[in-house]
Amino acid sequence: MKGNDPYQTDRALREYLLSHYGSEEEILSLGVGPRDALGFCVRTVELLLDLNTLSGDGRALDLGCAVGRSSFELAKRCNQVIGIDKSPSFVNACETLRVSGELAFESVKQGGIAHSLTARVDDEVDRGRVRFEVGDACALPEELGSFEVVHAANLLCRLSDPRAFLARLPDLVLPGGQLLLATPFTWLEEFTSIDKWVGGVEDDSSHVLKSLLSSSFQLERELNLPFLIREHERKFQFGISLGMLWRRSR
Repeated sequence: MKGNDPYQTDRALREYLLSHYGSEEEILSLGVGPRDALGFCVRTVELLLDLNTLSGDGRALDLGCAVGRSSFELAKRCNQVIGIDKSPSFVNACETLRVSGELAFESVKQGGIAHSLTARVDDEVDRGRVRFEVGDACALPEELGSFEVVHAANLLCRLSDPRAFLARLPDLVLPGGQLLLATPFTWLEEFTSIDKWVGGVEDDSSHVLKSLLSSSFQLERELNLPFLIREHERKFQFGISLGMLWRRSR
């Protein structure tokens, strides 16, 4: 990646904590905005995960976990969860939330005016089921093993080598296991060189992605998942990810 990592800044940490843990009133403080885009980290688990086929004692892997909300959501349904992110500042925040259950942060209202807020993990979450690590999704250690559930939301188009990541997935997901994948396909050269893009040049990215995964996975569910990141009370990043549930072939 060229230049400084935008996910290592205090601004990114504040914005992601608010996106993951903020209430509707805290995020849409003016009372207007796309409410259906709130709670993205919860919806990628709730709407994609097939609860009927979970063993109840399986392991889950949350890749690109950011500040951990989806990891904690997975812990409501899986016995062990590993959350991995490349940003040490994000993982440090995850670890604070895991240990203490809460983390104070500031949300920008306007310019230099900010409000103090607190991110909190739901009381129903057994935080002891979760652990967090700093790691690169394109270079995961072999000893990581395989999982009943692998979750990767808004990660693919921020990787230096997304095709290498996709090639590793059959080893990460157990036969019959689930891959929960969501991506807006926002390809940018600052993160991924054009020759590594999954589509987005001549072919539609969703078609190329499905072609690459279909040899080892079966697509069971597909839906559009809007998401929202607040910069300040009058400015937001709004996107729509393609959410997919893939089943690892037996």
